[in-house]
Amino acid sequence: MLFPSFGVGKFAIFCPMNAQDLFNRLQSVKPGSVLCNYSYEFCESILPKINEINELKKERDAVILAHSYVAPEIILGVADFSGDSFKLSQDATQVKAKNIVFSAVRFMGETAKILNPEKNVYIPGPLTGCSLADSITGEQVLKLKEQYPDYTVVCYINTTADVKAACDVCVTSGNVMKIVKSINNDKILFVPDQLMGKNIINEMESCGVKKDIALCDGACYVHKQYDPELIQFFKSQNPNLKVVSHPECVSEVALLSDYVGSTGQMVSYIKSLPAESDVLLLTECGLVARMQYEHPDKHFVGSCSMCKYMKSNSLDNILETLRNPEKASRVELDEEVRVKAKKCIDAMFYYAGL
Repeated sequence: MLFPSFGVGKFAIFCPMNAQDLFNRLQSVKPGSVLCNYSYEFCESILPKINEINELKKERDAVILAHSYVAPEIILGVADFSGDSFKLSQDATQVKAKNIVFSAVRFMGETAKILNPEKNVYIPGPLTGCSLADSITGEQVLKLKEQYPDYTVVCYINTTADVKAACDVCVTSGNVMKIVKSINNDKILFVPDQLMGKNIINEMESCGVKKDIALCDGACYVHKQYDPELIQFFKSQNPNLKVVSHPECVSEVALLSDYVGSTGQMVSYIKSLPAESDVLLLTECGLVARMQYEHPDKHFVGSCSMCKYMKSNSLDNILETLRNPEKASRVELDEEVRVKAKKCIDAMFYYAGL
């Protein structure tokens, strides 16, 4: 936990942060974007919002979950938990606070609500969509099941609740390979990420696992933009460069990478690298910022690739959510959809051995 309090929810003891503390945390963040220029003066300007948010968390019996892709001042200033979408949803099941402010996008808030139906879940950002999650609906999945009646339908966790409710098994970027191998069916329909699907096919072939895998055409617009030429350019400048990519990238990028994994797996891999390592991290720049803070002994190269949905989260809309929760965007799910979606997630726990 990174916020300046002890405990969570109504039992937290609030300790106001000062500008120097905040500057010490944020000064290491230098992804090459003008949006991430954390001067001492800037830290002074946002400090009142950060301290009010941390005070309101105590008053509102709330915790803040922040995805690694949101702005660094959220993760390092007000978040109680940070990480990828599934880790945060698991974190949500462990907290006693009644209210969860999920600084991310809507499908992530829905996953938290699926697992925590008794809690209030709020999404503060105005752009709550996701190019990948919004590429398919539950109704479209039902039509695909008619076309592929003998296939086990596997959905990526980056999907809406109604999509999960229509599928057999949910997977994360960290456990997808293990689960697809474990499913006792050689016919798999994977939705909605076509690029991750192609990486799954390549992995199955390399392991000698025969699976007929049908794909959709969804993609994350941030990860889709990386190409092999980018890697070749940076490698030409630094032969010792470690290239770390997400399985949502195109297969040509994955094949040229030194390591491919989920957000959590990438974090662990970077931690294992020796000091002074040069790293090209091919994912949303929020994770680069987090790694710069956590591993100042390593060098991160490359430009910033920003998700407009994640970056729509701000201190201002988190503060407004806590000030006026009755006017905030609260996640509401039909109970039948929630129960079916939870079965899909429970199937993941079963296959992954969690």
